[in-house]
Amino acid sequence: MKNADFMLLSGLWAAALPLAAQQAPIDRQAVVERHKVVVTTTDSLSSLTVGNGHFAFTIDFTGLQTFPLHYEKGLPLGTESEWGWHRFPNKEGYEFSQSLRDYTFNGRPVSYSVQVKTPTNKDAVEYLRANPHRLQLGNLGLVLLKKNGQPAGIQDLKNIQQELNPWTGEIQSHFTLEGTAVDVLTAGHQQQDAVAAKITSALLQTGQLQVRLRFPFPTAAWADMGTDYAHPEAHQSAIVRQKANYALLTHQLDTTRYYVALGWSGAGTLASGPAPHEYVLAPARQSNSLKISALFAPRKLAAAPTFAATRASSRQQWAAFWRSGGAVDFGGTPDPRAHELERRVVLSQYLTRVHNAGSQPPQETGLLLNSWYGRPHLEMHWWHAAHFALWGRPEILEKSLTWYARPDVQAEARAIARRQGYAGWRWQKMTDPWGAEGPSSVGAFLLWQQPHTIYFAEEMYRAHPDAATLRLYQERVNQTAEFIASYPFFEQEKGRYILGKGVIPAQERFRAEDTFNPTFELVYWHWALETAQKWRERLGQPRNAKWDDVLARLAPLPQANG
Repeated sequence: MKNADFMLLSGLWAAALPLAAQQAPIDRQAVVERHKVVVTTTDSLSSLTVGNGHFAFTIDFTGLQTFPLHYEKGLPLGTESEWGWHRFPNKEGYEFSQSLRDYTFNGRPVSYSVQVKTPTNKDAVEYLRANPHRLQLGNLGLVLLKKNGQPAGIQDLKNIQQELNPWTGEIQSHFTLEGTAVDVLTAGHQQQDAVAAKITSALLQTGQLQVRLRFPFPTAAWADMGTDYAHPEAHQSAIVRQKANYALLTHQLDTTRYYVALGWSGAGTLASGPAPHEYVLAPARQSNSLKISALFAPRKLAAAPTFAATRASSRQQWAAFWRSGGAVDFGGTPDPRAHELERRVVLSQYLTRVHNAGSQPPQETGLLLNSWYGRPHLEMHWWHAAHFALWGRPEILEKSLTWYARPDVQAEARAIARRQGYAGWRWQKMTDPWGAEGPSSVGAFLLWQQPHTIYFAEEMYRAHPDAATLRLYQERVNQTAEFIASYPFFEQEKGRYILGKGVIPAQERFRAEDTFNPTFELVYWHWALETAQKWRERLGQPRNAKWDDVLARLAPLPQANG
């Protein structure tokens, strides 16, 4: 081969190498696993979570929920699910109508459900806001005793080393008590509301390590950290059934009852602990290893899945999640910001799948703790779940969209619109699994959640551009657009439609009585109506004339010094 030919081929080969590197498949496991989360302190902001989107279990550095009081002012040790809800008895007979107040906007009265402050209605509104509320289902932790028989405190545990592997959904925890090692492997089941752990320590053989389950009481407060143990008389719990390595417990609060199935390896005895609603498992001192699992359910179940089954479920389903959809690898860039950006990309996906991948719109704090009583806020559903479709996992988003198809949810959205004199469906702001409207002096006036259902439907159509998708979401798109088109007020003197007055923009900083034409809402309103028209065209229907009129004459974006 002539030198010139060799040099030419060498040059082409060298030029092709970067392209080949770009086209090589991303090593997804390597990308995810270089962002394992490591904890080496008792920092109350460093709790970690396992879960599946409809159930989550948050642990401290011990691998279980051993020190809940230490974490209650940080990231608390929650055990929450989609089905775990409670309502205090309405002994006073409070009614939703007590939250309604008429406001005069654009020359007519409009009724909103707000935080009425009058003496006769204030208590009613607070009850309606706090009920129903999501439950903290239970606290599963270690009982650790020092050699002298005294309970070990958080300061007695040393050599902390904990690691969450987002690729497998497993958490490895290590610490020592008076020089003796304790190792815990924790995993969450991906189909059932269950958590399991394998505990390895010589302390099991000396009787210095046991496991306890404790049931807290709901606070009825804006936030619930799952640490209210001050009202033992207000709820009931009991061991329903027990065998050598299995027990079924029940917890009842007023009309709410649920069950916890505990399973463990080897022989052991579960008995009432020293505190009310506390149950302690004392394993037989035959082994330095204990496998334990807990299944939470609204009805009696035969048994909890084993540790092996739970771990296998976690490893299989998390690997399948990471192998699906899109992925990014910033490892090839020298930019110093790349690693941190990639870390956020990976861990945000882990967290949102754990907390937000269920069959209902999630609450703002996911399944970690209650905020706003554990209730979903629909304007935030976009942030929590729209990205699933954008990452190429529309099936995860689709699960929570089934909530909008519930007849009771749609009936409530229709009732809000009718009460206020509008067409279509006005979607709730603060709500619950059954679609009830929660009173709020801010939320009642928000608008920016209204187009979300059209955005979600458009994402599902982008993933599945077929007639079945159009039929599935047609009514939701149409009824949402009917409200969006009927809400604007037509100013005759200016020949335009305006949004408001009577709107609080997404910033939540401006008075509803004074605000109209917020910029973001105007843009989103226009986009939603135009997209709804596209849906009509896809279905072979003519464009809606009323919607086109609003589109043509919707107020321009406000300007200052423009």
